[in-house]
Amino acid sequence: MSAQPRQAPHDMRTPLKRVRGLGSAKSGLGHWWWERVTALALVPLCLWFVWLVLRLPHLDFASAHLVVATPVNTLLLILFTTIGFWHGQLGLQAIIEDYVHTRWIELVLLVAIKFLAVIGALACALAALDIWLAVY
Repeated sequence: MSAQPRQAPHDMRTPLKRVRGLGSAKSGLGHWWWERVTALALVPLCLWFVWLVLRLPHLDFASAHLVVATPVNTLLLILFTTIGFWHGQLGLQAIIEDYVHTRWIELVLLVAIKFLAVIGALACALAALDIWLAVY
């Protein structure tokens, strides 16, 4: 027997990287799944949103306000914007992690994107709640 363990034929890491344990961080799968789950959730929400937007131009302001202010439409609007911002943040995070190689710039961009996504989702949720509460 040799002193070195045999490496699998598909293992492309150098012996030093195998010793240090450098390889997959094992955290990308969860990120990948959340991207897919949010994309799947956005499909029916986008269809609903297109239906809503195509319905509104035919109404006067008060009627359009009442349509948006119904509890179901308000809830769906909040879900659409929140999941949309979350999905966008996940996609931008993947792009930054893959293509920005200066660590401090990467961290600044990741924090800024998360901050802007939270602020955008909160602003949209508060706007939808304001429309809903103005009627009820």
